[in-house]
Amino acid sequence: MTYFYDLISKMMGRNNEHNIRKHNDKLHKAQDKAKQAELLRKEKLKAIMKKFNTENPNNNG
Repeated sequence: MTYFYDLISKMMGRNNEHNIRKHNDKLHKAQDKAKQAELLRKEKLKAIMKKFNTENPNNNG
């Protein structure tokens, strides 16, 4: 009896393995997306700074 109760509770519970994996996949995807956006912003800023410094060499500093 307890085996079936455990089985049913796992199937119906929120924290079953499938839902945890699904949540973690979403979380990691969002974290990767944020990390990529941050890297892209840094690269764009670096390109802007490089362009500014080459066009205005006397304005450093």
